[in-house]
Amino acid sequence: MKKYISILLAFTIMSFVSDNTKLTIWLIGDSTMSVKEKSAYPETGWGMPFTVFFDSTVTINNVAQNGRSTKSFIEEGRWKNVMDNLHAGDYTLIQFGHNDEVKTKKTYTTPEESSNNLDRFVKDVRSKNATPILITPVARRKFDSSGNIIDTHEQYAQLVKDVAKKDTVALIDLDKLSMDLLQQTGAENSKFLFNYLKPGEHPNYPQGKEDDTHFNELGARKMAEIVLAEIKAQQIPLAKYVVRKQL
Repeated sequence: MKKYISILLAFTIMSFVSDNTKLTIWLIGDSTMSVKEKSAYPETGWGMPFTVFFDSTVTINNVAQNGRSTKSFIEEGRWKNVMDNLHAGDYTLIQFGHNDEVKTKKTYTTPEESSNNLDRFVKDVRSKNATPILITPVARRKFDSSGNIIDTHEQYAQLVKDVAKKDTVALIDLDKLSMDLLQQTGAENSKFLFNYLKPGEHPNYPQGKEDDTHFNELGARKMAEIVLAEIKAQQIPLAKYVVRKQL
């Protein structure tokens, strides 16, 4: 009996240690990344399909929220919650810009403030012996009259690059890479990647929807695939946790 109790205790301890050392990927950002309510479907954040890329040793914690900027994410205590639960060995994928840059929103964050906030994120994550990855804001669907994609994030994407260079942190230039995809897809066909719906096509949007910012399931998956491809191409150690097909 004592032997049985000892074995059971050992397994319990091992389970406790394993749970506390399990790798977590934190997804930190805005609505283009976040998990959506059922009432918003088919709108899909790219963080949702991103979760299926990794094996069972990885937990994905998507704490991205609609409408948030670097400033409001801090002010609402969301960043503190991440730091309170971040463990050594974890990864944080950080993507802001859509709401930082809009001057008419209360979430507006000046370029200097946004840079300082990103710098804080990087330093805070590293203080926990975790790994930050900065991501430029994903592209909006906006074309000129000649069918050329327009960069709506130029200033705020650049400041992400500047912080990444200054702090020597991994950077995924999702702004450029997603613009490349949209350009290749074309002005009209790129609508199939966004939350575009005709009246009566979906019960969540009876009047229809034309949204050039938020993705549908296909668009979200394409953006998630871009992020994954960059993790592999840059040989970020996180790539070793990607699911591999069993032959």
